Amino acid sequence: MYEVTVQDEFCAAHAIWIRGERERLHGHNWRVTVVVAGPELDGDGLLCDFHEVERVLGSVLAPWRDGSLNDAPPFAPDGRGVNPTAERVAETIAVAMRDGLRRVLPAGASVASVSVTEARGCIATWRSR
Repeated sequence: MYEVTVQDEFCAAHAIWIRGERERLHGHNWRVTVVVAGPELDGDGLLCDFHEVERVLGSVLAPWRDGSLNDAPPFAPDGRGVNPTAERVAETIAVAMRDGLRRVLPAGASVASVSVTEARGCIATWRSR
């Protein structure tokens, strides 16, 4: 199994609901780590191009940069929004990365995990099953 890891960072605020109470709006410098894994390399000796993963991750994060997650899909509080916890942020990025990389990943390769660090030592990770 081979792995390729790409990291990025974005600034955004959020206010999550915990036990029925909404916390105050506050910001983070979110750090994102995406791991793509697969059993084989292509003819060039690559699992996938780092630049493709960076491009897709940049497009996933762009709507959230320098804003409030509570005001952006899928977290917008329109009655159907997702609570913007670190766990849900990681999951949302993972699903978007999977969809965005589908055409460039070789057979057998997939998004293995996405971790988000919202503060030093506070990391939430989504893993593929």
